[in-house]
Amino acid sequence: MTSTPGSAGRTAGTTPPPPERPVRLRRFSRAERWVHRTTAALMLLCVATAAALYVPELAELVGRRHLVVTVHEWSGLLLPVPFLLGLASRAFRADLGRLNRFGPHDRQWLRAVRRRDHSPEARPAGKFNAGQKLYAAWIAGAVLVMLGTGLLMWFTHLAPLVWRTSATFVHDWLALTIGLVLFGHVGMALADPEARRGMRTGSVERPWARREHPLWDPDDD
Repeated sequence: MTSTPGSAGRTAGTTPPPPERPVRLRRFSRAERWVHRTTAALMLLCVATAAALYVPELAELVGRRHLVVTVHEWSGLLLPVPFLLGLASRAFRADLGRLNRFGPHDRQWLRAVRRRDHSPEARPAGKFNAGQKLYAAWIAGAVLVMLGTGLLMWFTHLAPLVWRTSATFVHDWLALTIGLVLFGHVGMALADPEARRGMRTGSVERPWARREHPLWDPDDD
């Protein structure tokens, strides 16, 4: 077999090196991803069944009201279970601690949001930014209120009529608010593919982490 002199050298010299893949950092453990997915599924089931119960057009389309009520009640009752099981994970407990701590950089992040300043240096964040911390605190409180008011509506003998009426009012309007907040949460997730990849696979690219969460030290996880 023969070859043209110098042809091998020219081919080797013009072949570009394979592009380097960005280094990926571990962000969420398997237990954390499981808690998030299971909670999200139960929450969406609650919202969907609630819509089927309260929107007349959906109620007529779905039918089987008793079954929808049963699914709604049990999905709501099971909603705290993934969280409680997740407490067995050290990584999950560590991230709960991070979500519950507010620092000066979080206040700076919120001020930048009010000023509509989108520059990375104006929005310092650790593993979770201030918006994520506020969302986590709000949704946790909302779930507890929904669970309490739902139990009063389910077990009618637990409280007098005025309590049940008040519970129904709070439950209905808070459910609407939760639906709107969840819609915003999903919209923000759709706008950030790398954040979704982090929750799906457990890891994110280092450039994204440095840009969005510059104060986060992965070695602390």
